Amino acid sequence: MPLDDLIVRNTRQWLAHARDDLELAENAVRQGTPPFMRDAAFHSQQVAEKALKAFLTWRDLPFPRVHDLEDIGARCLQADASLQGLLDRVAQLSQYAWRFRYPGEPDQPAPQEVRQALQLARETFEAILNRLPAEVRL
Repeated sequence: MPLDDLIVRNTRQWLAHARDDLELAENAVRQGTPPFMRDAAFHSQQVAEKALKAFLTWRDLPFPRVHDLEDIGARCLQADASLQGLLDRVAQLSQYAWRFRYPGEPDQPAPQEVRQALQLARETFEAILNRLPAEVRL
């Protein structure tokens, strides 16, 4: 069966954006100082979100424009129940879409918290890549 060019292109774009966010998060962690740590937390959430959206795009499953990883993850489980354990853990990254980014919120995350978020983002990106065909991987 031939691949749908639009689905392939859009999946690759989501993956490219996720990869870029992963690189930004890794660079921010290497800096290790404010404001870079809060940026690393934000980009870690973005890695997971965009990787999961790549998975949904590949499966041609619709999703809303939300940052809630629990919602996005629930949609992914419709296609692959083996993601359950990972998605249970990744939902915690949703808070980094807004936490530390607005006045009235805590200013900076703890470095260990950010390193854990980044590790979970990497794990999510890799898990999704492993579930996609070579034709769409970067």
